[in-house]
Amino acid sequence: MDVFLVPVGGERYELYCEVPDEPQDTSVDPPRGVVRRLRHQFGQMLAEAERERRHGPAEGDDRGWFSRLKARMMRWVAESIAEQRLLWHLRRQESACLFYPDDRDDDYAAGILRKQLGRDYEKHRFWLILDSLGFLASGLVMLLPGPNVVAYYFGFRMVGHYFSMRGARQGLSVVAWRQEASTPLSALRRAIELEPGARERRVLDVALELRLEHLPTFFERTAA
Repeated sequence: MDVFLVPVGGERYELYCEVPDEPQDTSVDPPRGVVRRLRHQFGQMLAEAERERRHGPAEGDDRGWFSRLKARMMRWVAESIAEQRLLWHLRRQESACLFYPDDRDDDYAAGILRKQLGRDYEKHRFWLILDSLGFLASGLVMLLPGPNVVAYYFGFRMVGHYFSMRGARQGLSVVAWRQEASTPLSALRRAIELEPGARERRVLDVALELRLEHLPTFFERTAA
């Protein structure tokens, strides 16, 4: 797995990666147990959200109103926590490569990596606790007629933060990191001060060189 330490302003950095679509789970029967079912449904919804993000919605969607509402809401949840994708994939890795700007050294990059993973672990643990409480409280809504959309909302957020917390912990304690200096990433730091048109062209050139399709969108969203 390749992870990129992207400069986004001054000494601010964000971790970034791009991964291929995961194979879809074709099992017919959902797993037993509330938590396992939530994880199963979350994985399916995340895969669908990724496909729609890259290729657009499927044509000829004739699902019922609740299925459409749930799919729309879960895609919104997946997009609203897009920065968690790296951590979701990191939780299954045992080795990874950190690419960092070549105007910084190995020790500096390793320190930033550990600091960000540690911060992410604490943040997602905090939100996991809050969303778990929200999920438990949503049981009161079961007394009302109709689907429990509130429970789906908190349930999917709960699973997302749990995956992120596991990914951060995996990156801190299990993953064997190797590091590689990258000249294109240093070019991104210099691009921040350029005029919008020139910056867009520079970022696109870097994205093409690094073969990162969605890097321009990520950079424009996060760079100061």
